Amino acid sequence: MAKKSNEKQLRELKKNHIWVPLVMFILVCGIVGWMSYFFVQSMIAITIDSKLATEQNMVAYMARLYGTDGGSTKYIDLNGRNYIVLDKSGDITASKGKNTCSFDGAEVYATVGKLKVYKDSEVNFFDYTDGENLQLDTFRFLKVLADSDSEYNKRLTEFLDEISAEDELEEDLAERIANGDTEELDRKIGDRVKKIAMDTVLYLPVWIEQPLEDGTRLVVQARISIGVSDVAYFAIFIGAIILLAFIIFIVLIINFVRTVSRNKKTMRIFFTDPVTKGHNRMWYLIKGEQYLRKSKAAKSEFAVVNLEFVDYGNYCLCHSIAEGEKMLCEIQERLDNRLGKEEISAHMNTSNFALLLKIYADEEALMECVEGIIRELEGIHTERAFHFQAGIETIGLKRNDKGNIVRRKDIDLELHYNNASAARSTLAKSDESGVAMFDDKLVEERRWVDTVSANQQSALDKEEFVVYYQPKYDPVTDELRGAEALIRWQSPEFGFIPPGRFIPIFETNGFITEIDHYMIRHVARDQKAWLDAGFKCVPVSVNVSRAHFIEADLAEQIRDMVDEAECPHEYIEIELTESAFFDDKNALIATINKLKSYGFAVSMDDFGSGYSSLNSLKDMPLDVLKLDAEFFRGENAGERGELVVSEAIKLAKSLKMRTVAEGVEEKSQVEFLAEQGCDMIQGYFYAKPMPGKDYEERMTAGKKSKEEVVSS
Repeated sequence: MAKKSNEKQLRELKKNHIWVPLVMFILVCGIVGWMSYFFVQSMIAITIDSKLATEQNMVAYMARLYGTDGGSTKYIDLNGRNYIVLDKSGDITASKGKNTCSFDGAEVYATVGKLKVYKDSEVNFFDYTDGENLQLDTFRFLKVLADSDSEYNKRLTEFLDEISAEDELEEDLAERIANGDTEELDRKIGDRVKKIAMDTVLYLPVWIEQPLEDGTRLVVQARISIGVSDVAYFAIFIGAIILLAFIIFIVLIINFVRTVSRNKKTMRIFFTDPVTKGHNRMWYLIKGEQYLRKSKAAKSEFAVVNLEFVDYGNYCLCHSIAEGEKMLCEIQERLDNRLGKEEISAHMNTSNFALLLKIYADEEALMECVEGIIRELEGIHTERAFHFQAGIETIGLKRNDKGNIVRRKDIDLELHYNNASAARSTLAKSDESGVAMFDDKLVEERRWVDTVSANQQSALDKEEFVVYYQPKYDPVTDELRGAEALIRWQSPEFGFIPPGRFIPIFETNGFITEIDHYMIRHVARDQKAWLDAGFKCVPVSVNVSRAHFIEADLAEQIRDMVDEAECPHEYIEIELTESAFFDDKNALIATINKLKSYGFAVSMDDFGSGYSSLNSLKDMPLDVLKLDAEFFRGENAGERGELVVSEAIKLAKSLKMRTVAEGVEEKSQVEFLAEQGCDMIQGYFYAKPMPGKDYEERMTAGKKSKEEVVSS
């Protein structure tokens, strides 16, 4: 889940800092371009409409002159426009100039109303549809103008030459009109023609039809003139749009570059370890997987290494955190300098580093390589030697069903790193340097831990945990003096499970506190039932883990559970391990005093297994002292061991404590303990842990005969 979350954060980071401004850049450019095109087209359409309206007025004026003159073309010829006159049947009855009317027409809208127009068959740049405005095909017009060899361009040049010649004639005519050679009407026509000729730089032809009163039609070649003022206006407007677009483009470019720069900076921060300033966990997992998925990595085997600086906490304590972090930086630098091009390293957390090494030979060579790295790091400090522990898991070649090597598309580097960490954790009990490989045994152990954790609550609810009792006997009289309650797991699925297979797991995951409650309740119920049945009961000790002693009301919890079973308190003994005395001593003493005030006996288990036992005895108001079984095994079982046991029993008696020797298996040990005044013996010499029914028989007997003891 953490890995998916990290990859999601990286995708969001990239998307927010690159794609958003890039999309915005493209979108704004598109909008500006579209708006520019729209405004230019709108201005052209307005200009064309205005020019078309002017030409329509001229055509209407020519039609009136033609009508008032009784069908004479004398005055309309003075306008210098090509025209044709069609009778009712469509035949041409009169014309002037070259007839280039295509008679491909439609009714279009203009400022003056609806007009019937026809395309020019030789020079045409207009598009129209019935009921719409006359539109200039701008792209085709510019394309044709740019191509000097096109037929349209040649014809347009001829057309402009004709217009120029006519303009000269009209200028002469205008001059004669000005000298009084014609009527006032002719003078006005000449003035208008002269003005148009002087202001116009380009004409675009289109034929306009004007119906006459007698049913005939006048079709005139109108000239959509583009004047100097129009060109200047267009130039200013287009220039302003280009300038605005350029400014927006520059702003967007600057913003995009800044965003990309910020993104790169953010990515560096995202992948940089704050302590070593090198690569961090995120970089290792993401970049490592990206590399392992590549084709060039498919033919090589790799090793994932979890490397821990064992002495880091102690070094920081003796010096400072700043000095410790400085040492981490030195370690990171040494690792980076030692690794090859296809190998990576990163600082994962506090004192852990991750390596991705390429396997050049076999696992033996890999081990030598890792051990060489550790030896180099051990000498990183000139005044003291450090220790490093490494866990390794190898990543082999991936093959398909045909045995061919394929890319590792589904590699999970975090899983491999966790496996390497699991291998390294097997060295955690030692402070010395070492290297451990992840193997199938570790896999099975991890699966078993998962299985136990997954089934623990269900087993508790179904009471699959069974209480076993191991009797304690007086070594002098062989009388039953007590017992210890021990737990076993009778699972319908997994069978009989000894405590060593699940108790350490419960101590790690915290479920041990639930087991403590379970045991106290069941022992109290059993004791109450045996008392009611008339058995001669003796105190039974129940272990309470050190994890429980962080609870201020532990004594009250135990009291209430025993009271719920209606069991007298003197039949329950609370047994503490020596390790509990290393926690909050004041809180522990307070809890012991409360338990004793409620009538419970309190004992210390495994006395002699730690290093602070005597100091603990000085402060703790205990009732019973249990001597560790190691006193009676191996090297401790000799003369020196007997001396220590003898003195420990004397010390306990001086402190008014009873003593129990556990793990006793031989008759000579029993005789020695009896001579030293040991109160009780617990071990296989007398009895193994047994179910409640078998323990009832021991209570019934009360004591074992010498023959039973020897035979057992």
